[in-house]
Amino acid sequence: MQRELLIAKRKKAKELQQKGWSIDKIARHLVSSWRSVSRWIEM
Repeated sequence: MQRELLIAKRKKAKELQQKGWSIDKIARHLVSSWRSVSRWIEM
């Protein structure tokens, strides 16, 4: 279940970044660190 949540967060982070959201804003929205979000977007 946790893996599925992580996959969903990664997908959502990429979607939000494509919409022009900043990494910091995405991190706050997904309750994650900006470093994690940055890595997810690069994947």
